[in-house]
Amino acid sequence: MNNVTELWTILQLIWSGCYRTDYSVCNVFRAVIPHPQDRIPITIGHWPYAVLPFIPFLFLAYLARRPDTHTLRLLLLPITVASILGTAFRFVWVKFEFNVYDWGQGLLAEALIAKAIGYAWRKDGMLKIGETKPNISLPSVKENGHIAHSPPTSAFSMHNLFPRWFRDAVELGFSMRGIGWHYGTGVYIPEESRPLDRKSFLRSTTVAILKNYLLLDLLDTLIKHIPGVGSPHGGSIYFSNLPLPVRFFVGFIIHSLTGSCIIAAFEMAYDLATVFSVLLLDYPPSAWPPIIENPWKARSLHEFWAKRWHQTLRETFFVMGGHPGRLIAGDVGMILGTFIGSGLYHELAAYAVGRGFDYRVLLFFAMQGPFLIIERLWRKFTGRRVGGRFGQLWTAFSILALGQVMADSWHMRGLGGGVIVPISGSPMRRLVLPLLKSIMKQHWT
Repeated sequence: MNNVTELWTILQLIWSGCYRTDYSVCNVFRAVIPHPQDRIPITIGHWPYAVLPFIPFLFLAYLARRPDTHTLRLLLLPITVASILGTAFRFVWVKFEFNVYDWGQGLLAEALIAKAIGYAWRKDGMLKIGETKPNISLPSVKENGHIAHSPPTSAFSMHNLFPRWFRDAVELGFSMRGIGWHYGTGVYIPEESRPLDRKSFLRSTTVAILKNYLLLDLLDTLIKHIPGVGSPHGGSIYFSNLPLPVRFFVGFIIHSLTGSCIIAAFEMAYDLATVFSVLLLDYPPSAWPPIIENPWKARSLHEFWAKRWHQTLRETFFVMGGHPGRLIAGDVGMILGTFIGSGLYHELAAYAVGRGFDYRVLLFFAMQGPFLIIERLWRKFTGRRVGGRFGQLWTAFSILALGQVMADSWHMRGLGGGVIVPISGSPMRRLVLPLLKSIMKQHWT
């Protein structure tokens, strides 16, 4: 009993120590991540700080592609992490409507930190498929998969503009799904539907960019016109003046609009990067397969999370929870830890907005792990995978029904009112809405 009392006393001292200014550890922490009210307003003069974290990050990526650098990478890791956090969480966009960029800073920072941790802790460095050591391959080993990794040959390609060591670091640093790398082994690659000849591929991708931009503009405009939710100050997706069934139905609609908005933005951003890499850097179209495979058609949670949803943050969630979970509880711990890591990733990034921490986001993602285990047990005892109409309903309940708490949390902190498509670049708000208002005015007068 005395041991329990002593342990509880120690935990209380540690907890209270985070709020005492005379504790040096807390002072160092707050020097990197200050309280929201102490953050520095962003101005044009702060742009060098946005570039600064990439210097140690890319140097760490460079070292991860060189043998016998494990100790040096571990020593460089704290500097890299501190520089990333110090940039993302020490500066703030002053206007409320720019809070979505604070959130974006947090998302980028956490992804870079997870990648940096992966580069540092792997003793042999970051290996491509077929390599025994960085940049050393066995002649008899061939790459698997259907993705081409042959270097560009155009006179304007990055391979002719920069030295190989820099290209190596950049290729690793900006690789997200790990296609062609050991850490990406097992990642699902959606089937390509675009033609792979260069001109047709670029034309098809450009059309997709325009379609997603118009869809994003439409969805963003609809969300902006929802009372409270469309305000940068935030509002709940649940309207208390509505009857309970209608209230949750409206929440379902807003949550669906939010998810569709995220998908359109994600696909548009990825396709922009695709066009840049294929057109200017001369990468082959096959090096840029689709990023998402119609998540609305998922017939199980496994299919949704492992195949149809994007896999760009797969390694990030492994580092933030999956790998530690496996050390604690094996494969089950890997599943649970990965989704806990996903919840922490999304909520810690939202903390950058300066509107506090909401446990509901973490809870939503943490629930997905047990749900996936239930699907495994279903298959074990019935001999059949979750699928069909039942699987679609189960997936819709898990994502669209239970996921409403996540959308509510984000919108209450004003993320729905943030500037996603500027009014100056919005066809909906510059052309369509004024035209509709003019037609309605003429009709009713």
